[in-house]
Amino acid sequence: MRLTRYFLPTLKDTPREAEIVSHRLMLRAGMIQQASAGIYSWLPLGFTVMKKIEQIVREEQNRAGWNEVLMPTIQSADFWKESGRYDDYGKEMLRIKDRHDRDMLYGPTNEELITDIFRTHVRSYKELPGRLYHIQWKFRDEVRPRFGVMRGREFLMKDAYSFDIDFESARKSYNRQFVAYLRTFDRMGLKAIPMAADSGPIGGDLSHEFIILADTGESEVFCHKDWMTTDAVPETIDYEGDLQPIVDACTARYAATDEKHDPATCPIAAEDLVHTRGIEVGHIFYFGTKYSKSLGAKIALPDGTEDFVQMGSYGVGVSRLVAGIIEASNDDNGIIWPEAVAPFKVGIVNLKVGDAACDAAADALYDSFTNAGVEVLLDDTDTRAGAKLANMDLIGLPWQVVVGPRGIATNVVEVKNRKTGEKHEMSPEQALSKLTA
Repeated sequence: MRLTRYFLPTLKDTPREAEIVSHRLMLRAGMIQQASAGIYSWLPLGFTVMKKIEQIVREEQNRAGWNEVLMPTIQSADFWKESGRYDDYGKEMLRIKDRHDRDMLYGPTNEELITDIFRTHVRSYKELPGRLYHIQWKFRDEVRPRFGVMRGREFLMKDAYSFDIDFESARKSYNRQFVAYLRTFDRMGLKAIPMAADSGPIGGDLSHEFIILADTGESEVFCHKDWMTTDAVPETIDYEGDLQPIVDACTARYAATDEKHDPATCPIAAEDLVHTRGIEVGHIFYFGTKYSKSLGAKIALPDGTEDFVQMGSYGVGVSRLVAGIIEASNDDNGIIWPEAVAPFKVGIVNLKVGDAACDAAADALYDSFTNAGVEVLLDDTDTRAGAKLANMDLIGLPWQVVVGPRGIATNVVEVKNRKTGEKHEMSPEQALSKLTA
């Protein structure tokens, strides 16, 4: 993509309303624009990152054995009244009426709707396990939306659901998601620590939050210092095998949110305990028959009797992850995107647009990267060199290739790694070879 054809409204100054790093940088990098309190329009750069995160989430859900569906954003209140949550959920639920005066709502989550789908179509244990997910917009009317997309009212979420015959089978589904989450966040360049967590308004008996550590996180968290240097993700995963040892290895290493941490009973020594803040990017629940009982989702068992299906729920904040990654990966100059989610892998900076040699070299590199399947952004704007370089640091592409008249005179370009800051001069051919390998 050529920058002269790309909508990238970057800002030099930080808007006053931005309180945390990710909010500041997302506004300055032209990724989002506020539409109303806690609701944002996603501009091309931000939307591209969000779609890449979404695709990684989708691939790992599919690999773990879940089937993708798509449920509506607007739900009938009847299902929520049937489950008993319509009045209990509180003011965070946006309640509306359609033209026929029927009670409707903008879905904050989908337990009721997915249970209705299951009970409509599944009758026997022979059809289990049932594993469904979707990636859809949600709305929760936060009393005080803040921190940009980190705690907005409208957000994109992956929510998955499992249906099993008994606790042991349900635990296997839970473990699949536990491991899938480890893989998902690892692919995004994040260390997400699974922490024993409170189940919150969704309810349930077994629950883990996946937390990335960040000073600006909204939650206090406690974990063993070994988490700082330990890779929790095994190299190979057999989802048809026994995943319990992987889950046990992770949960044996202490990690808990403030709701679950009790200093009086904490099993590790004070010198081994890390007390910091974190950002929740995923949450998994096992809640048994909480919804299947209230909604009448029964299955026939092998002995001819019937029983309520065992359920679990598994959420990932897709849009929230955009901000979470920025909180975990930035410096004083801007964002530092991990390659897996970067909007472009390479940014080419033509320092002197209008110079025949620079234009030709930059265009040739741009065409070569594009033909090689590398996502590339060419800054071909007629702007000051310093502003171009600062802008490229701000938007955080993993690699920069700087084309200037002095270098091109000797067939040299500068290649910069955004994460390390290392710069190397090499020929355009060598730069192409290095970044397409």
